[in-house]
Amino acid sequence: MAQNSAYLVPFALFFFGIVAIMLLTIRTEETLGVPDFMYGVVVDAGSSHTAMYVYKWPADKQNGTGLVTQHRECHVKGGGISSYMGQSGAAGRSLEACLDKAVVDIPKARHHLTPIYLGATAGMRLLTLTHPNASAQILKEVGQKIQSYPFNYNGAAILSGQAEGAYGWVTVNYLLENLIKYGFVGRWLSPDRPTVGALDLGGASTQITFLTEQRLEDKRDVMELRLYGRDYTLYTHSFLCYGLDQALNMLLAQLIKSQSYGQSGVVSHPCYPTGYEVTLEMSLVFDSPCTSSSRPVPARPLLDVLVKGTGHYDQCLGNVSQIFSFSPCPYSKCSFNQAFQPNVTGSFMAFSAFYFTHAFLERTTGISVSSPSELEEAAKAICGKTFAELERLAPEQKSRLQQYCARAAFIRVMLLRGYGFDRMSFHHISFQKKAGDTSVGWALGYMLSLSSLLPAEGAPVMRSLTHGAWAGLLSLFMLLLIVALLFTLVKAMAVMKKRRGGESHI
Repeated sequence: MAQNSAYLVPFALFFFGIVAIMLLTIRTEETLGVPDFMYGVVVDAGSSHTAMYVYKWPADKQNGTGLVTQHRECHVKGGGISSYMGQSGAAGRSLEACLDKAVVDIPKARHHLTPIYLGATAGMRLLTLTHPNASAQILKEVGQKIQSYPFNYNGAAILSGQAEGAYGWVTVNYLLENLIKYGFVGRWLSPDRPTVGALDLGGASTQITFLTEQRLEDKRDVMELRLYGRDYTLYTHSFLCYGLDQALNMLLAQLIKSQSYGQSGVVSHPCYPTGYEVTLEMSLVFDSPCTSSSRPVPARPLLDVLVKGTGHYDQCLGNVSQIFSFSPCPYSKCSFNQAFQPNVTGSFMAFSAFYFTHAFLERTTGISVSSPSELEEAAKAICGKTFAELERLAPEQKSRLQQYCARAAFIRVMLLRGYGFDRMSFHHISFQKKAGDTSVGWALGYMLSLSSLLPAEGAPVMRSLTHGAWAGLLSLFMLLLIVALLFTLVKAMAVMKKRRGGESHI
């Protein structure tokens, strides 16, 4: 009886292995019968430049997360689309090189199935305030250009500041798998861990977005999302004109105004390094909606002015602080410019210009900027260097070296005095450009929210496994079969040997 049961074990393994291989083969054939990936494209039309992102995800995964990855990234040469006002067709033509690249990067069989979106941000929001017809014309032109390509055009739109902030938050938490996680053997799992706030600093606006249980006193700052069966109440606020480019322009306008509009022909700039000087056309400084209130009254001709750097950190910090308004506050608590903000809680990811400035400070000063005191130390070190010294440290950034003292002071005032980060909470800010191989920004969150890849309700409990997982299981079962066959062979040989031995004794 024991001998018979010994034979049953390998044969049972063999039988179940055969069945498993048949099922795996059928499932693998089904899976491999579908083209590998689907694609989506987002054109991020920012205030200072335009970038195009191509994303991809497995073709047999619907409503997935943790699966969408960045396939390609292309940066458009020239300024943002708002800079082409009055130049018929120029904004659309500027996109051609990147769109041509997308045609090559995405398989031809997928072109007509690939959604493409264009989202414009603060640069176009500002243009709409001053020249609404020109703004509409630019959107029309870029839309026509995109529609001339073989993709599934899904429109061109100007994002609100709140939407931009919320999409950035979705991107961050999607990439970190804080919303839902694709687990072992194809199960969707709720990670049950805290989300991360998003700090975005662009050229013409900045956004702060985070999940909070505190009462939100200004309903304009509330964004409610339902993702994977969960409700998220976000605080999100966007400050138009407080992106880096416009903020530095406001600083320059303030300095020119405080020095009698450059009547002497020279304006001292404490944030520019010693040894740097530039001649500016003052009318361009006051041409933005962000600086128009500083124009001289009554109006008079604005001549060219020579701006000379003096490299003085304390004076720079004082002047930067003046472009913020910290009182009065109509709520129980404000950040700046009378905007309500609850206390910052949890971890944050700071990206875009936050990341680039932080990385520059660390690289050129050798200081690990992970606390308010280290931020100030690095800012003082940069502001104390001459332009020639900065050129030696970072020659590849010569065109913007004069900005970094002001950038550091601006970020210091915004994060510490504005948003209220302190010695403890500053440690919870992670300055990042990418999460994995995907650039952090609003673009991915935008595509996910406008497509079927980010469902409001929970995803199905079971999902098909990846090709790699199927191949791994198939290999495991093959190994099991080999072991079973070897076991059977050894047993059979042992029995035959035993029988032959018995016959020789007779």
